[in-house]
Amino acid sequence: MEDYLQLFVDETSFYNRLVLENLLPANLWKPLPHCLQTWIRNYIGGTLLYFISGFLWCFYIYYLKRNVYLPKDAIPSTKAVLLQIYVAMKAMPWYCALPTLSEYMVETGWTRCFSRISDIGYPAYLVYLAVYLVFVEFGIYWMHRELHDIKPLYKYLHATHHIYNKQNTLSPFAGLAFHPLDGILQAVPHVIALFLIPTHFTTHIALIFLEAIWTANIHDCIDGKLWPVMGAGYHTIHHTTYRHNYGHYTIWMDWMFGTLRDPDVSDLAAKKE
Repeated sequence: MEDYLQLFVDETSFYNRLVLENLLPANLWKPLPHCLQTWIRNYIGGTLLYFISGFLWCFYIYYLKRNVYLPKDAIPSTKAVLLQIYVAMKAMPWYCALPTLSEYMVETGWTRCFSRISDIGYPAYLVYLAVYLVFVEFGIYWMHRELHDIKPLYKYLHATHHIYNKQNTLSPFAGLAFHPLDGILQAVPHVIALFLIPTHFTTHIALIFLEAIWTANIHDCIDGKLWPVMGAGYHTIHHTTYRHNYGHYTIWMDWMFGTLRDPDVSDLAAKKE
């Protein structure tokens, strides 16, 4: 068992070296405890991913494709974008504590993670991945919905994110602009899943960091119309009505629990008004 757990430690140590060796002097990070190295790596990686994906996406939709995807009056001001960056960067150190904790729990054998796909085979891997994604979708839906329905949670946590409630106040940088505890709560289903579902460790880490790209995508206000994906067309409605489209990756949970509102229906209602 100890030999198998060492595989997880070796993997996280590799990721730590991959990031830290190229960005920090060795004397600053090598003497640090493994867990602290992991947090620094997550912080640097998360910050780079947030800024690189955000700037590239904003450059594409606001400059290269200016007035193609969005009308001029729907483009957020520089002030709005900078505020989103400020809120996200205040929360980033806390966000990075969650994957650091999940990696520690994996390394100590508390979870049902496995290190190599070959340990179970690709058919089982794909089944477990599908179950993992459904569980996460269900968990994030209800966590997000309760952050609205439980008034103190909304007032003190989720309202920080919902100051962005119009197209011209939303941007890819709003994707991580949450109160730190709010952002952590919405990511917790990824960690809970590790205790219930056999999960490939590398896949779990990749999905955690892909959240930054996904949340940037659903806050760009562009309706991709790729059913059943919960794209920005649906999520923008969530920011304007507050009572619909709580889902994360897909619209299925909203459809099942009666909170779905389709962009076409909303456009029709707006025209009638």
